[in-house]
Amino acid sequence: MTSATTEPDTTVPVTYAPSPEFAAAANADAALYDRAADDRDAFWAEQAERLHWHQKWSQVLDWSDAPVAKWFVDGTLNVAYNCVDRHVLDGHGDQVAIHWEGEPGDSRDITYRQLLDEVSQAANYLTELGLEAGDRVAIYMPMVPEAIVSMLACARLGLTHSVVFAGFSPTALRQRVDDARARLVITTDGQWRRGKSAPLKEAVDEALYAHGDLPHSVEHVLVVRRTDVEVPWTEGRDLWWHETVAQAATHHEAQPFDAE
Repeated sequence: MTSATTEPDTTVPVTYAPSPEFAAAANADAALYDRAADDRDAFWAEQAERLHWHQKWSQVLDWSDAPVAKWFVDGTLNVAYNCVDRHVLDGHGDQVAIHWEGEPGDSRDITYRQLLDEVSQAANYLTELGLEAGDRVAIYMPMVPEAIVSMLACARLGLTHSVVFAGFSPTALRQRVDDARARLVITTDGQWRRGKSAPLKEAVDEALYAHGDLPHSVEHVLVVRRTDVEVPWTEGRDLWWHETVAQAATHHEAQPFDAE
C-alpha cells in the first residue's frame, strides 16, 4: 500500500524470476528474438512450416513495393483447416479443443472432431445462404461456443467476420454493419448477465431499423437460442441456428485461400 506524496517516486520495481524448472518447460526463450533479428526470412519460414499449406509459398516476404509488404507470396492455406481439420487427421479428434463454462453454470467439452462437425455444418449453411468468399459477416454474440464456430466457419469460406462486442449499443452495431456492408448478422436471443437474461436479438432489430427507412446490407439474421427469452421475429430474414445450422451436413471440404 502506498500513500500520496509530492516527493519523487523512488519505488524500485520488484521482479520474480521463474524457477529453472518452469523456464525449462517454456515454449521459447529470449534466443527467439536473436534468431528473428539475424535472419528474418528464415525465421518466419520456420514458423510458417508449422502450418499446413495447400500450396507452399515461393517467397517469404516481398518488400519490393515498400512500405507495402506481401507475405508468403503464392502460398495458399485455410485458417480453419489449420485450427481444426489437421488435428483430427493427426489423431487428436477425441482431444478436447474447447472447454466452455457459461455463467449459469452450464458447460460443454467439445472435442476437435465435434468442433470440425459443427464448423462444417455452419460452413455448409452459410454457403446455402449464398455467402461467397469476400462477403462480410457481423458476429454479435456473447462468449458461447457458437461464436467460435461462426468465426471458424467464416475463415473456412473466406468470409471476413467483424466481431462486435455483445455489450455494444445498437447504434455501434449498425455502424459496424454499415462499415463492412455485412450480409449476415449472427447473434443470440439473449445473454446472461449477473444471473439474469438480457436481450440481444432486440438490439439487432433496433440496429437494423436505427435509421428508419435507410436501407442496410443485411439479408439474414442467424439466431442462437441461449436464454429462451422471447424475441421479435422477421419472417424470411430471421433464422434459428438449431433449425438450420444444426441440421446441415457435417462434411465440408476446406478450400485454400491466398496467404496474404
